[in-house]
Amino acid sequence: MKSHISNALSDFFFEYETPRQVLVRNRRVGIVCRLIQAGVLAYIIGWVFIYEKGYQSTDIAVSSVFTKMKGVGYTTINGEEKVWDEVDYVFPPQGDSSFVVMTNFIITEGQKIGKCPELPGTLDCSSDADCEGGRFKRTGHGHMTGVCVKANKTCEVLAWCPVEDDRNIPDPALLMSAENYTLFIKNSVTFPIFDISRSNLVEGLDSEYISKCLHDPKDAPLCPIFRLGDIVKLSGFNFETIAKVGGAIGIVIDWTCNLDVDVKHCRPTYSFHGLYGNAAETDKARASVGYNFRYAKHYLEDKVQKRTLLKVFGIRLDIIVKSLARKFDIIPTLTAIGSGVGIFGVATVVCDLVLLYLLPKRAYYKNMKFKSTDSHKQDPDSEACSTVTEK
Repeated sequence: MKSHISNALSDFFFEYETPRQVLVRNRRVGIVCRLIQAGVLAYIIGWVFIYEKGYQSTDIAVSSVFTKMKGVGYTTINGEEKVWDEVDYVFPPQGDSSFVVMTNFIITEGQKIGKCPELPGTLDCSSDADCEGGRFKRTGHGHMTGVCVKANKTCEVLAWCPVEDDRNIPDPALLMSAENYTLFIKNSVTFPIFDISRSNLVEGLDSEYISKCLHDPKDAPLCPIFRLGDIVKLSGFNFETIAKVGGAIGIVIDWTCNLDVDVKHCRPTYSFHGLYGNAAETDKARASVGYNFRYAKHYLEDKVQKRTLLKVFGIRLDIIVKSLARKFDIIPTLTAIGSGVGIFGVATVVCDLVLLYLLPKRAYYKNMKFKSTDSHKQDPDSEACSTVTEK
């Protein structure tokens, strides 16, 4: 018994098993095998290493964005001249990566809390019974007092009076000069895994260049100063239309960097995308077009609280940073090579199936590939271990 255990341990520790190989000369099987191996090799080299860059590790940046608008607008409303600068037409205050540039507006001045009739067509009535006191309707501007104003056949409401009349949007937009406003974008990114920080103010962009340049996809692709009219045009919108009713545009800053080369080649690219807005005449049929919101400036006049209400139509700019950095790493390289070597085994499996089950001489090939030994025909006194199947 001890000798059997000793022999088994000796066989386990001091013997090596290797698969049996059979060289088959068959053109069809050989061609199938080489085609599969060529396909696997093309996949590993072309897709895994060249296209997907499987030999590199990746990192996504931590980013910050700072913006600043510049430009002055001018309007004349009811004979009153007014100059609009960035403090007046940028919402919220500058510096954010998402903001609105006002291009058109409807102004209602001198509003104060009181009772006044609704707009015609909003809460129409023929008698007081049509105006439920204390109730508010979604289409109204305030709480109904229960009185039907006979003069214009609308319900009286407790609201900021006079109520806003936004039925007629100024056309053309009041601030068409916004087309020449400029936007300065300062963007910084950090790739924490690779401990690399970059700014869109890359090498060669000094203060003198920035003070004179204007972004152009071909002539000045790295200039961080953008003309609003150019942004709208590159996004696919028409400035006159979007200035009238508003819309939204996405500015994408793409940091796709290969850090295996000099880090100075890690530079941003800019692209512009129209997110929503009245870009075509067919959009007029939609239930809601453009972009707008309301903004009020409160003040006291003769100890009475009043406000100036503006319905703002503008271009919303969303600055989106997209980043991906790559750098050589031995771990993903070995992983990609190992998986590729494993896939090479597919050729062997397919060719074995063809040899053993599809070719006319499959029985012959099966006898050549497998060597079987029947343990019942061995000498019962023999202490040699019998092998059932040898490959």
